[in-house]
Amino acid sequence: MSRNVSVPLVLTLAVLVAFYPAPSPAQPPRRSPTSHPPAVVLRPARVFDGVAAEPRVGWVVVVEDGKIAAAGPAADLKIPEGARSIELPGMTLMPGMIDCHSHVLLHQYDEASWEDQVLKEPLALRVARATNHLRADLLAGFTTLRDLGTEGAGYADVGLKQAVEQGIIPGPRLLVATRAIVATRTYAPSGFAPELQIPQGAEEADGESLRRVARDQIGRGADVVKIYADNAQGATFSADEIKVVVEVARLAGRPVAAHATTRPGMLNAANAGVATIEHGDGGDAEVFQLMARRGVALCPTLTINEALGRVRGEEGNGVAGSPRLAKATLALREALKAGVTIINGSDVGPFRHGEGGRELQLMVEAGMPAPDALRAATSVAARVLKVDDKVGAIKPGLLADLIAVEGDPTRDIAAVRRVRLVLKEGTPHREP
Repeated sequence: MSRNVSVPLVLTLAVLVAFYPAPSPAQPPRRSPTSHPPAVVLRPARVFDGVAAEPRVGWVVVVEDGKIAAAGPAADLKIPEGARSIELPGMTLMPGMIDCHSHVLLHQYDEASWEDQVLKEPLALRVARATNHLRADLLAGFTTLRDLGTEGAGYADVGLKQAVEQGIIPGPRLLVATRAIVATRTYAPSGFAPELQIPQGAEEADGESLRRVARDQIGRGADVVKIYADNAQGATFSADEIKVVVEVARLAGRPVAAHATTRPGMLNAANAGVATIEHGDGGDAEVFQLMARRGVALCPTLTINEALGRVRGEEGNGVAGSPRLAKATLALREALKAGVTIINGSDVGPFRHGEGGRELQLMVEAGMPAPDALRAATSVAARVLKVDDKVGAIKPGLLADLIAVEGDPTRDIAAVRRVRLVLKEGTPHREP
């Protein structure tokens, strides 16, 4: 090729460079500052503040800059000039609810089995579904979810959490567990030829490898470490193995949630110092007394027992028609007798997202007073999850995560499924 370049060609190239400069290196997108709507005054028939058993009649709540600015009798509050007023006749204003056990990357098992979701559904499809799940749960009054395992979807929950935080998709704030931890060859999918390596719904680890796996999950974004202390056959980890995970998590300021449905699994988890035990169907008086002494909370997940029986054609609805649910209900009653802290968690995912309020109904059917069930989904859940400095009560300075329900849930718990208003950090997502 000739080294001589004509003057016209040089001029042409100069013009092209001037008008079409080389692209600059890719920069991360700038996140625009959070903007909150103007001040809002909420005027309900009554206010359940998440703490007191009796709702406050005649209260109003002022929301400003995404936070609760004031709450109390209307005559005692200074209303900001130009504030928008939202009338909520016949409704109860309460803190946004917390579901402490959810799976946003699962959908109902009567649409597709767990095995098919894990083995056959592309990750992109599962994430697309999850965006709809998050919206449904938010509109149902749940402004915070603890998501306890992606069930084969890797670290997709971390990305979903970021998408919500950045305002890309609407949804509850998420506390995520990423992949969860299981003992080798104790989880699923299972039943395949032993020489095959089948992708698992959680991450396998044993002995000292638990330390590395727990650290890895935390490093990749886990807010909580979930470990499966047992399966249907019994304990899968020893108490000493679970202690390794608890120690690693504690150093990183993370709690540990333990799946445990058998007495041995629950004993090992409680003795190891986990923060919460999930399900707890196989607990007895001794186990629950130990949990109460050790300060281990129970997340009973009654709704999943009802839902699984229905999907499998084994049982009907409610305690009377569902042996599976009846067993879980008896365990919850034993836990209440022992003084165990109870937090709300439905295990939503295998049943329809947006139906998590059913859990509170079942807790009340099991014998919990309605105000206690409501606290289990608000202030008590927030305390156990260590987010009570942000959410869980109607108190000045906390984030304005607020919902209004039709009726009085302290007397008719079914009211929590009649959500008419949803604010998350002061931003309305549903209005009457």
